[in-house]
Amino acid sequence: MQTRLRENLDRVRQTLAEAAAASGRQADAVRLIGVTKYVDIETTQALLELGCQDLGESRPQQLWTKAEALASFSPRWHMIGHLQRNKTKRTIPLLSVLHSGDSLRLLRAANDDWTGEAPLSTLIEVNISGDSAKHGFPPVDIEPALRQIAALKQLKIVGLMGMASLEGGRTQAQKDFAALRQLRDKLRENCPDEISLDELSMGMSHDFDLAIREGATMVRVGSILFEGIA
Repeated sequence: MQTRLRENLDRVRQTLAEAAAASGRQADAVRLIGVTKYVDIETTQALLELGCQDLGESRPQQLWTKAEALASFSPRWHMIGHLQRNKTKRTIPLLSVLHSGDSLRLLRAANDDWTGEAPLSTLIEVNISGDSAKHGFPPVDIEPALRQIAALKQLKIVGLMGMASLEGGRTQAQKDFAALRQLRDKLRENCPDEISLDELSMGMSHDFDLAIREGATMVRVGSILFEGIA
């Protein structure tokens, strides 16, 4: 397993580096988040041992279990899926970054449940594609909410997170990523001082190279890391 996982990880890192270079950046300007929802604790540990310290989970229960089992490796946990408010108290203290800040109600709950010394790095999730099955702020609702979000002192808003459309393939995905970047640039014009929007979390296994070319600083890659393993 370790050999195949290393080969997969090397291939992902190579693609990341090439896409970063195509956008005029160094590879270390883009953070690779290994999404481990597809695999068990043993495989997640193997990924950590290969140096991928940023791990993403979309289900709180899996994050709880893996965080406890792998605590000695000190991974940085990223919550990338919808988080129900009745699970914030147990989940939020485990995180390095909350990507799925998809509503004011959730952001307020996360603010109340964060126990760290420094504010929790948080992204505002945007439903950039308009898919009814997805969570996130509609693009037009973000600017009116920024001052309320800025008042949440236990959160440090660092950017936006989005997912490409379910339909339309890579062509539509690139359009969605460009739209998220353009929204970020527009919001910056009237953004409260407490909020920075430097981070763009977008792109998954099948389209992360396109996301990087459109400015992604974080990519969430899972299935292609574990091809031939899981």
